[in-house]
Amino acid sequence: MEAEVRIERYADQGRCVAHIDGRVVFVRFALPGELVRIVLDEPHDRDERFWTGEVVEVVEASPDRVDPAWPLAGPLATGGGVGGADLVHVSLPGQLTWKAVTVSEQMSRLGHVDVTVPIERAEGDEALDGLHWRTRIEMIADDDGRPSMRRRGSHTRVPIDTMPLATKTLLKVADDAHVWDGGFTPGAQIRLSVPEPRAGAPLPDDYAVLVDGELTHGSQTLTEQVTVSGITFTYEVDANGFWQVHREAPVALANHVIDLVRAELDGADAAVIWDLYSGSGLFTLPLATLAADRARVFSVEGGRTAVRSQQRNLRALGLGDVDARCGDVARTLAHVPANFAHPDVVVLDPPRAGAHAKVCRQIAAAGPRAIVYIACDPTSLARDTGTLVPLGYELADIRAYDIYPMTHHVETVALFRRGGDVA
Repeated sequence: MEAEVRIERYADQGRCVAHIDGRVVFVRFALPGELVRIVLDEPHDRDERFWTGEVVEVVEASPDRVDPAWPLAGPLATGGGVGGADLVHVSLPGQLTWKAVTVSEQMSRLGHVDVTVPIERAEGDEALDGLHWRTRIEMIADDDGRPSMRRRGSHTRVPIDTMPLATKTLLKVADDAHVWDGGFTPGAQIRLSVPEPRAGAPLPDDYAVLVDGELTHGSQTLTEQVTVSGITFTYEVDANGFWQVHREAPVALANHVIDLVRAELDGADAAVIWDLYSGSGLFTLPLATLAADRARVFSVEGGRTAVRSQQRNLRALGLGDVDARCGDVARTLAHVPANFAHPDVVVLDPPRAGAHAKVCRQIAAAGPRAIVYIACDPTSLARDTGTLVPLGYELADIRAYDIYPMTHHVETVALFRRGGDVA
């Protein structure tokens, strides 16, 4: 079924809201205020709470609409549909507006906090037109063994010979390793992990091409360097493991988080800090150097490979005041050693689903003066805000980072202070 609708407002997951005969329709590749023709994903006579659909024609365009910089990721009606860039039809300023509004609305609706959220674009993104930011990409081999991406709503694999969102460093690795030439086993999972060089030329073999998790080119252990408050920290990370995917995200996030924590410690000679969902130690390493006598850090991460990387990174810097645990965060927090039981500050960077109420309650029960929450999903952050506020924590600062250009995703850093004044 096709219909002409007026788009009303932003929604979640890169969609906007319209109505057909009183029923909500979530529309892909739309913008508020537009008059568009859409095609529904499901038969119009289904008795569903809401429908979903996609733009097939723009009758009246928003000023924020642009031609997709990557047409393959655009609407199905124009030959797109591969996913990975659901805001590719939106100007860069329009993308910032979309994300700022989304975070604010979620914080109000689920967190019961009314706040205007400033959003920052990563360094270099505007000059690159929002492209060339991913240091990690994943693809699947099609039936002819070529790298491909699945087209939405089908089993069709669309072959690709480049990836506009990938960094130029990664694209060079892909060319040198002849990734685009194909020759893979049909159905194989292809992953490229290529750290962004920060001190001139890339390190030798500091990249990885993996097929079904097995290394075919480069190194299994990669080196990431991040300068935080004038100190350069070196991280060894597994090529299959998690690391912030935007080339500038580790620098922007780590510096902001450390600035927030330093301000909350207010020159203390010593401190106890929890670093939850700590990964390979992006925040752990600089956190451990904060206090004059060094902070004692209790870090928890569920991924065994990431914890091993973090422990290696800590040893390389001689940072012995960190108790790095591998395990489920909620279960681990039920048995915190006495010398770490009362943190001054808690930093947490949970997965997309958020920390959930149990962990929020455990954190609040430990009584930290401040909580720094890094969120890759504003809905999860808002839900957890709704748990923390009744437990005595007030939102003191919030800022968003557009480290996922061309997508609806956004990273948000929120500071909660126990009984403090909202800034």
